[in-house]
This record gives sequence, structure tokens and C-alpha cells, in this order.
Amino acid sequence: MEYRYGSHTIFKIPYHFVFVIKYRYSVLKGDVGLEVRKLIRQTCQAFEIEVLKGVVSKGHVHRLVSAPPNMAPSEIMRRVKGRSSSKLFEQFPELTRRY
Repeated sequence: MEYRYGSHTIFKIPYHFVFVIKYRYSVLKGDVGLEVRKLIRQTCQAFEIEVLKGVVSKGHVHRLVSAPPNMAPSEIMRRVKGRSSSKLFEQFPELTRRY
């Protein structure tokens, strides 16, 4: 991982996030897992968050990301989880019955 540059900053801030599906249900398999991966990448690109590594398992998601210093870790996860969950519920209505 290399240093990243902003207008007045040089930074290298890696965050390792693991977020778990409610009750650890095995929901993220097949098309849902692929869509989660795509949505997380789109969200990270929109907010200038660089995804270094990531794994989507059946019941949880691992992400190693590098974000600008003006963005708090809680803000990163709020944006990633909020956007991906709302889009998933729109595309896969069968998920709303379980949650």
C-alpha cells in the first residue's frame, strides 16, 4: 500500500472492517453476494475510499480500505452499509420478509 495524497495532506490510513449480517443468516450467497460486492465498490468509488482487499462470505463481509483523514470510520461504515442495504432490499424483495 502506497501513500495517498490530498490537496494539503499525505496519508496512509488502512481500516479493517468486518460487518455481520443480522443473526448471522447465510444471506450473502449467489446473486446477493455478487450484488453486495458491486454495491460496496460503487459506494467506495463515489466517496474516494480505496478498497485494498475484501471478502464477501455467507454471513459477514471483510473489507480492508484506505480512506481520507477527514472521514471517520463510523462515517465510512454508515455510508457503505446504508447504501448497500437499501439497494439490496429494492433489488431482492425476498430479503425484506426475513428482516
